[in-house]
Order: sequence, then C-alpha cells, then structure tokens
Amino acid sequence: MALTIPVQLLAYDPGITPSEGGLPGLEVLKHVVGSINLFSVIAVVGALSVSGVVWAWGHHTGSHGAEAKGKQGVLVCAGAALLLGAANAIVAFFSNLGTQVH
Repeated sequence: MALTIPVQLLAYDPGITPSEGGLPGLEVLKHVVGSINLFSVIAVVGALSVSGVVWAWGHHTGSHGAEAKGKQGVLVCAGAALLLGAANAIVAFFSNLGTQVH
C-alpha cells in the first residue's frame, strides 16, 4: 500500500503541451538559433579543411601521430555536420516520441 502512493505521484499529468506564440520574440529566437546553426556549419567546414590538411601532411611526412589526428578530426567533423544537419529532425523525432509516452 505504501508503494502505490509514489507510483501514483509519478503518473501525475501536469497537462502542459508546447504551444507556439505564447511568448513574444519567438521569431527572433528562431532566427538566432538558425544563425548559430549556420555559423556552426561554416566552422565545421573550416575544421574539416584543416583536418584534411593535417591528415595529408602527416601522411606525406611520415608523422603517424599527425596523420591519426587528421583522420580523427575528419571523423569528428563528419559527425558534427551530420548532427547539425539533422538537428531539426532529431528533435522532432524525440519530441513526437515523447508525446506517445502515457
């Protein structure tokens, strides 16, 4: 009997759902976040270029450490570009998945 009370408290539904237009400045916030995303994509392109140069330089000079760091940088940049490009879809997917939890 004492265990059912905490379980009932966990099942409480506050009834809050996201609504658009509730606060002023939503369009400005969307614009700022979009600009940050664009800046991040440009930074990833620059980092990918630098990583490629380090990888090539390490390969041609026989520096295995530089070559490994260049490869690592290329993979990290590819992952970052994937996440930045898919950010809206990832958030939408998990948001929709979260609405299905009852």
